[in-house]
Amino acid sequence: MKLAFVIQRYGAEVLGGSEQLCRLVAERLAGQHEVEVLTTCARDYVTWKNEYPEGTDRVKGVTIRRFANSRTRDIESFNTYSDWIFNNPHTRADEMEWLKQQGPWCPPLIEYLRRNHQQYDVLIFFTYLYATTVQGLEVNPGRSIVVPTAHDEPAIYLEIFKDVFTTPGALCYLTDSERRFVHQQFPDRPLLEELTGVGIDIPQQQPYPRVPDRPEDESVAPAEGDAAEAEGSSDETAEEETSAQEFPSHILSRGSVFRRRHRLHGPFALYGGRIDPGKGCEELLNYFTSYVGEGGEGTLALMGAKLMSLPEDPAVRFAGMLSDIERVQALEAATVVVCPSPYESLSLLALEALAVGTPILVNARSEVLVEHCVRSNGGLYYADKDEFIECMTLLFSDARLRAALGRNGRDYVRKNYRWDVVLAKYERLFARVRNAR
Repeated sequence: MKLAFVIQRYGAEVLGGSEQLCRLVAERLAGQHEVEVLTTCARDYVTWKNEYPEGTDRVKGVTIRRFANSRTRDIESFNTYSDWIFNNPHTRADEMEWLKQQGPWCPPLIEYLRRNHQQYDVLIFFTYLYATTVQGLEVNPGRSIVVPTAHDEPAIYLEIFKDVFTTPGALCYLTDSERRFVHQQFPDRPLLEELTGVGIDIPQQQPYPRVPDRPEDESVAPAEGDAAEAEGSSDETAEEETSAQEFPSHILSRGSVFRRRHRLHGPFALYGGRIDPGKGCEELLNYFTSYVGEGGEGTLALMGAKLMSLPEDPAVRFAGMLSDIERVQALEAATVVVCPSPYESLSLLALEALAVGTPILVNARSEVLVEHCVRSNGGLYYADKDEFIECMTLLFSDARLRAALGRNGRDYVRKNYRWDVVLAKYERLFARVRNAR
């Protein structure tokens, strides 16, 4: 089949959950199908400035067609308009103006889709929120699948988004929480729906020896990063014991590469993604500063794109943009991975942390994140500053608890987020949408 993925931004350098998910699915399907991505030239979602060159590219078997945006976003003006439209009576024209101001606004992409949609067997739109989906879906809704990445936020209650959830050929959900929310909010939906989820790669062995999984009935050694773990565990393989004799444990221990590079000693919490108030980072910094102020020990490290200022505090470190390998090293090195966003439809960060056996601490205001914690028994959640401090204190101090949560998290990802299962669900949807024409 010939498939077209429509997404607001696309590229390995783009930070964003829906963008990353789209790229992962497109690249894996490219081995069996002719896959194209229709997207804008933007890399930055704040301004939507055209940074990628306009035209066609090919990366990892996927043809990428980029179209230039006709305008950039004035974020202050947009925020003011958003405050008005979410709190006052307004018309559909007002909502379309909001959509235009939000961006990206890319008439050439929509025009290309109008002229060429017949050459594609299926159109797959990622994220309900943007004009690329709202306008693009109007071209051929019956041949379209929407992966809405929906969650409870002010924008989803605008009237212009009703068609996004009622007219496509099929909807794909990432979690049970997302599906329940959409069912409650949009009673009229397509007949075809699927809980596709997402695939998570269990990382391959890193260059340093890794602590092996332990049977449930064996004792648990202190987790990596603690002083108590300097000695190898009693059930390491002979090869690892030989390595431990040749090199000091602080060189071989799990996550040691990332710790040395960023001068991280002792326990530390890790956040990854857009460092942005909208992702809960401002609250996270406030809570962590309070934790340290009350005598808590440890460091908060943040990796990703910095879209807000960070305090000049020795307990806060900015690791910057990391490669895929460095990202895995960071997740393994962390004592705990924090997911502070109150709005999530999946959270790849949480799943990636669980996949490497690192416990998570998440914002209880996100139903999806709480669902991951409850179903996996791989993390804790907090509803306010006091609970954050208590959870952080417990996780930093209790190595046995971290090890148990880590085992549970790995098992959860292995059982529920395998790529072969996810791709098979997409394949069934593609066939049904194509055959329904």
